[in-house]
Amino acid sequence: MEYSHSDEELIRQPIGYWSWAAAKAVVSRTRGALAGLGLSQPQWWVLARVAASAGEGRTRGEVTEVLRGYLDVGDRSLGEEIDEAVVRGWLVEDAAGRLRLTAEGEELYAGAARLQDELWAERHAGISDEEYLVTMKALQRFIHNTGGRAWHH
Repeated sequence: MEYSHSDEELIRQPIGYWSWAAAKAVVSRTRGALAGLGLSQPQWWVLARVAASAGEGRTRGEVTEVLRGYLDVGDRSLGEEIDEAVVRGWLVEDAAGRLRLTAEGEELYAGAARLQDELWAERHAGISDEEYLVTMKALQRFIHNTGGRAWHH
C-alpha cells in the first residue's frame, strides 16, 4: 500500500481527521454490506445482543443499555430499530417483555455474522495483531487525553 504522506509528514497529521476518516470508511462499508442483507447496522447490533443471550432473551431495556454508547444509530431510535425487527419477523417479544430471535432472525443473524467475519478480514488485511493492538491503545489514549469517554462491548 502506498501511504498519503512520508513518515515525517504523517507524524504531524491531525488524529482527528484520520480517526474520523477511518470511522467514516469502516461504518460506510459495514452499513452498505449489511444493507445488502436488508439489515441496518443498529438492527445488526440488536440481533447480536439478543443472540448472545443464549436463548434466554433480552428485554428492550437490556438491549438499549448495552447499545446506548455505540455509534450513531441514524435517524431512528434503538426502540424503532427493535420495533422494525419485530415487524419484519426477526424477533419476537414474549409476555414478559423478553426479545428472542425467530427462526428467520436466527438465519439472518447467522448470515450477518458470516458477513461481519468477512468484513473484519477485509479491514485487517495487511495489519498484524501487534499493529492493531498498538492502534487501539493509541486511540484509547487519545480519547483519555482529551477527556472523552468510549466503551465498546
